[in-house]
Amino acid sequence: MAAFVPALSLAARPTLSRSALCGAAVSAAVAPAPSAVSMSDLSPSVPFLPKPKNLSEDMVGYTGFDPLGLSNLVDIKWLQESEIKHGRVCMLAVAGILAQEFVHLP
Repeated sequence: MAAFVPALSLAARPTLSRSALCGAAVSAAVAPAPSAVSMSDLSPSVPFLPKPKNLSEDMVGYTGFDPLGLSNLVDIKWLQESEIKHGRVCMLAVAGILAQEFVHLP
């Protein structure tokens, strides 16, 4: 995606002088292009963020999604276990919702 976006900076806008208002030519101050960031340094799931450093690509379900940088603060194994635990609690909650809807006490 970065290959299709031209490397322009905000400083490349034309500058107007007082004589430009009278019909003189407009001068353009061109700044040097910023260093290009390769796509391998960016996260595959959120392409405008850098790739998380503590996530390994050989993990099951790796998508490079860590926008808050939690893998830099907490152990990745603890994060995996807590995600599994929360998923199981949510499945039990859905089963409880369905049980209340269809099972009635006399």
